[in-house]
Amino acid sequence: MADGAALVTDGIVAGYGHVLVLDGVSISAMPGTITAVLGANGAGKTTLLRTISGVIRPRSGRILLDGDSLVRRAPEDVARAGVAHVPEGQGVIIELTVEENLRLGLLLRTARDRAAALADAYRRFPVLADRRRRLAGTLSGGERQILVIARALLTAPRALLLDEPSLGLAPKIVSQVMELIRQLRDDSGLTVLLVEQNARSALAIADQGVVLNQGKVVAEAEAGALAADVGLRRHYLGF
Repeated sequence: MADGAALVTDGIVAGYGHVLVLDGVSISAMPGTITAVLGANGAGKTTLLRTISGVIRPRSGRILLDGDSLVRRAPEDVARAGVAHVPEGQGVIIELTVEENLRLGLLLRTARDRAAALADAYRRFPVLADRRRRLAGTLSGGERQILVIARALLTAPRALLLDEPSLGLAPKIVSQVMELIRQLRDDSGLTVLLVEQNARSALAIADQGVVLNQGKVVAEAEAGALAADVGLRRHYLGF
């Protein structure tokens, strides 16, 4: 466990029923950095995020945010503690407008803070301001991804968990979403845990990376070092 880490999992064992998915996973994400969590389908990446956010209760191990334990907390309590989880699949509510979707992210804030926070979101994401009255179901895939990230940020998190934000997007849009994630780190000092199948794009913006295989950490290093390791790329990262 790295000294000064903002988000830590220490020996996490977790799964579904009798199926073990994570087998002693330990990672340390430093404050204000992007940590890319990489690996093939079924490696345990999504399960890791679901365990951190409280959707899955670990069988053993520790989860710490700035030294405070998150284990055995309900998902809403984990969110109140400062963890925002953006799951895979651009989870907007398509029947609601853009602004109605955003307002869901304000529920953890006090009433007097909400107007200022929403105005700040529109300044940061002008494409959402332009479409605030439109139904979320009419947005493009890239716009939906921006919407779910913006909604997560409205909870004022200290750590942001992103699960496959590039999934289903055109290459040009993937680049824009990755640049947005980089800007969030640089401008807000967020600690980001980025699960990605697109390892090349993730490592291009990440500070460090972790590679999972069959529920175990098989590599952990600076992003540049992982990207330069030809053997690791061929065996686990697919590029």
